[in-house]
Amino acid sequence: MAPIAARDRSAALFAELGPWQRALRAQFPIITGNPELAYLDSAATSQKPQAVLDAVQDQLTNANANAGRGSYPWANAATTLVAGTRDRIKTFLGDPDPARSAVHFTGGTTEGLRVLAQDWLPELLRDGDEIVVPFADHEANLSPWLEARDRLARQGVRIRVREMPYQTSSGDYDPAALAESTGPRTRFVAATHVHHVYGGNMNVHLIRRVVGPDVPICLDAAQSIGHLPVSVAELDVDFVVFSGHKALALPGSGALWARQARGPEFVPGGWRGSPNTTGVASLSAALDWLGAAGTDRIARWTVALAARLSDGLRRLDAYEILGCQRSLALDSPVQQRCGIVTFRHRDIGARDLGFILFSHGFMVRTDGHCQGRAGERSSSVRVSLHVYNTPEEIDRLLTVLTSLV
Repeated sequence: MAPIAARDRSAALFAELGPWQRALRAQFPIITGNPELAYLDSAATSQKPQAVLDAVQDQLTNANANAGRGSYPWANAATTLVAGTRDRIKTFLGDPDPARSAVHFTGGTTEGLRVLAQDWLPELLRDGDEIVVPFADHEANLSPWLEARDRLARQGVRIRVREMPYQTSSGDYDPAALAESTGPRTRFVAATHVHHVYGGNMNVHLIRRVVGPDVPICLDAAQSIGHLPVSVAELDVDFVVFSGHKALALPGSGALWARQARGPEFVPGGWRGSPNTTGVASLSAALDWLGAAGTDRIARWTVALAARLSDGLRRLDAYEILGCQRSLALDSPVQQRCGIVTFRHRDIGARDLGFILFSHGFMVRTDGHCQGRAGERSSSVRVSLHVYNTPEEIDRLLTVLTSLV
């Protein structure tokens, strides 16, 4: 059993935040409307609070028009919405110089990373330059950089792509090894804030110390925006890319924030078509909701839920928990998982286990989770949590998993 002190701290946290969490959970119609189900797949897409649904309905019924292409009131309202949401994103990220930075709306993280790789990175690089990118994170934070390398090679510009090094024990990035992998020709680093399979905060704040003051850093924040505080001032990164649908907003929404301080100015290529005003409306409302709820408290809640699950799973020999093995217990001496716990049953395949869990009312993800070529190749079960999840759901899940030992 977990030490009494650790159990007491966990119980105290749930008691402290319980009334706050219950008030927030009540604002998700799909959650309250399906009390027999436990949605445990928020890393794939999050559910939407009523405030976001209302904002979308209001935009479509009261001011639905194209932004930047008209002078009548509805069009003006759409234009104001888009401009205001850009400012809202900068505030949400703690932008230290909002007059200088830029925000480009995208369809999500994958599109944002590809836009950066296609429209900005080639201007930065010269023959013989090097970039460092993660090979064991999400494929979306690997493929665009390799595609950029190949396009440049066809133009006679040869760049070297180095693999971001990882610590064997924790799965976090390895700053010491990164220092050995970088040099005077290092021009760019891509990193992930929270790993989408292992749930670890990848300690990206250490990267700037390693690469120095001049190298641009791009942050894939798909699993951190809306889940924990993100400060671009503290992280000192140059780009933040995220998906709205993982941060309580609609699918097909997202943004790329650019500091505009290192390297060439970021300007998206091509003609800028009509913005996704409905998605922008949902994103603005979602950031307002998250700001009022407090991402610091959301992080405390989901980290505690993940620790409750990993602490219970580690006692069951039938399961292999992926990622850092020192962060499983309630009294773990290292950082615990940011609302994501991924595991395998040693005898039951992940897909079959997913069907079994759904028969008990649990919705989880069961596949390879879109990892890059150096990541996990075998399927696994991923439980990913948000503020609408409860300790009772975790306890019921552990009861079912225990019965399958």
